Amino acid sequence: MFRYNLSTVFLLLAAFLLQQFVPAFTGLSHSRVLIVHLVFLCCAVSVATPTMLLLALIAGTLWDAHCSLAPIIADSEVYTQPVESLRFGYSILLFAAMGFLMQGLNPLFRQGKWQFSALLTGIAIFLYLTAEFILISFVRGDFTITRSIIRLLTYTSLLTMLFSPLVFWLLFRIAKLFDHSLYPEAHKSKRR
Repeated sequence: MFRYNLSTVFLLLAAFLLQQFVPAFTGLSHSRVLIVHLVFLCCAVSVATPTMLLLALIAGTLWDAHCSLAPIIADSEVYTQPVESLRFGYSILLFAAMGFLMQGLNPLFRQGKWQFSALLTGIAIFLYLTAEFILISFVRGDFTITRSIIRLLTYTSLLTMLFSPLVFWLLFRIAKLFDHSLYPEAHKSKRR
């Protein structure tokens, strides 16, 4: 179990490297596949809560470090002392919230029904992006939602969700390599 949990940490770190090479799809409202979020969500449903929180801490810290490089300009009339960007650490909370959402389907996942978790990855990413949009809009002092923003959130969620079976397949292979069962309840029901 320890080796599997450690491999999920390394898989998450590899997702950060891979995320740098994923282009935006200009034909689909500049949406992109969020590999880091996808790997986190798929790992979150397959590990225990303490490991999921560790993954949320790592993912949120690295994501904030990655995103804090770009300045955000706030409305000077609303904020007399503008904040350059969201406070460091907000992504940790959003990743943890997504992780707890995925942990809610852990009983189904442990029975071998990973398809529900694959569908929930799209919903979780949509909720993450929506919460992030609301936070950024609050900091900027301007809450304007347009059709292009809704399309961007929707397409990004759908594109990312399409790759969830691939990540689950990879997790199943890693678990088999380390002789770790991801769905023990399914094996118990087959023995009866």
